[in-house]
Amino acid sequence: MSATSLPSSNEGTGRKIARSIISILSYLLKAVIVFGVIAGASVALSKLGSIHGKDLPAEYFVDGYPTILKLLDSEVFMGFVFFVTLAIIVYMVYLFWQLHEVAVHKASKMSSAHTQIVFALSLCGLFINKTWWVLAIIIAFSRWDVIGDSISKIISNGLSGRKQTKASEE
Repeated sequence: MSATSLPSSNEGTGRKIARSIISILSYLLKAVIVFGVIAGASVALSKLGSIHGKDLPAEYFVDGYPTILKLLDSEVFMGFVFFVTLAIIVYMVYLFWQLHEVAVHKASKMSSAHTQIVFALSLCGLFINKTWWVLAIIIAFSRWDVIGDSISKIISNGLSGRKQTKASEE
């Protein structure tokens, strides 16, 4: 390699600055898109209905109308509250699904031969009875190599114990 083929130090600094500007612009674009989606959903959901149908008289309150009442009467604000509430509910459903699928993910991660049975038991636990889900958890988190070795030892000890008792009887 010759010295002329290597980039100069000024070119490397320029690339760093360009990458950092691109990442900042990308971050700002994503933020604008997220806030745009929230605002658009709030306005769209605000068109679904009215807040309440009756006006409250000023005498109903101690010091006249509270300032928060105008915000709570705003259909756009209530659309935003509805959107946030809906987003939280969807996120909670997603988290519960992830919790429900923890056995399948563990079995897949361990490359277990029981992955399909764990998946089937997990679905049975979702639709039939939660006992199946508990069984799927037990199967997924069990160390089958240790259990197999222990059972083999028990069988081996039982067989060798029978031979010893037969030999002592004769």
